[in-house]
Amino acid sequence: MADDRTGEKTEAATAETGAAEPEEGPGVDRARRVAAVRGSERVLSAGPPVATIAERLAALSAEAPAGRGLDEQADMYGDGIVGELEREVAELLGTEAAAFFPTGTMAQQVALRCWAGRTGSPVVALHPMSHLEKDERGAYAQVSGLRAVRLASGPRPPTAAEVRDLDEPFGTLALELPLRGAGFLLPTWEELTAVVEAAREREAVVHFDGARLWECATHFGVGPAEVAALADSVYVSFYKSLGGISGAALAGPAELVEEAKAWRHRYGGDVFQQWPAALAALSGLERELPRLPSYVAHARVVAAALEEGFRAAGVPWFRVNPRVPHTHQFQVWLPYPAHALEEAGVALAEETRTTVFDGWSSSDVPGLSFTEVTITSSALSWTPEAVVEAVVAVLARVPAGAGGAG
Repeated sequence: MADDRTGEKTEAATAETGAAEPEEGPGVDRARRVAAVRGSERVLSAGPPVATIAERLAALSAEAPAGRGLDEQADMYGDGIVGELEREVAELLGTEAAAFFPTGTMAQQVALRCWAGRTGSPVVALHPMSHLEKDERGAYAQVSGLRAVRLASGPRPPTAAEVRDLDEPFGTLALELPLRGAGFLLPTWEELTAVVEAAREREAVVHFDGARLWECATHFGVGPAEVAALADSVYVSFYKSLGGISGAALAGPAELVEEAKAWRHRYGGDVFQQWPAALAALSGLERELPRLPSYVAHARVVAAALEEGFRAAGVPWFRVNPRVPHTHQFQVWLPYPAHALEEAGVALAEETRTTVFDGWSSSDVPGLSFTEVTITSSALSWTPEAVVEAVVAVLARVPAGAGGAG
């Protein structure tokens, strides 16, 4: 089944990157976009599922790990299958314990609040492009009463020198791995360990915003547990890369996790039953987690082929960011209005049952648009030649004179 981000794409991308509102244009009706993607036989860049409820329920039952969930009593307030998931995540990340949360936003706020109480400091050091800053509506300040000091200023991970040179004390360093708004960028392993050590020198704890931590291991050349071992606490998502329904986990020392569970209740996250999300998360850990290295490797093949396709199509300017992807996701920037690119992509899908890109968003530069490319199982059969051919076909459907930047 094909995937697509559909109507939420522009809003989410605008929030994360500071992009401008879409330029005036006819746009593409959401129902038409969904129909085009669902009808596609080939999908290069896959977004969240556009399956029906019936399809999701059938998949949930069919893909359930053997002996998990279907024959046991449904969970109640975090026992049963939810507890199984928590124990498995703790084992995978090498931590003493883990707690399931209905949302990553809640998990993040609870983690930072717990650390503020333990360090005695309400100050969190973070990157201004991080998810905490751009996409949680100031929850760390508005809900948890914390304050941020900002690291770095450009679209890149912060450095150890910037951590050391902060001109005021902070209790927690929050690092987003990867930094999505900058193109899913990661530091090198040596740079990451140096940043963590710099925080320790400042007597601060380290929290990893690891919504996409699972796919970082390939870039670092270590396993998820080795990545998590650098931090005092880690948040991971179950739907961003693992194909789950919803939910997240906060992992760390047992004492911290127990406190986090108390705050989870206070924040309204002690949900009566969460078996669908937990079952989908366990399925994702079994099915998708082992595949992520192949997705990352193929993303690098696709990124190079996209550049070749843009050159073949005569695009006056383009950028694949980063040129060699750090994870299975990366950005593509083109000098055409978002609505023109979306119309071209949907038209191609309707005519050839081939979906190449997953929606487009406008930027602060008029006529310059970007998309996020996500490589999963649907893309593994695409050869470089097929990517080039499809890119040329999409751009051939962009109206002459539509270019707004170059």
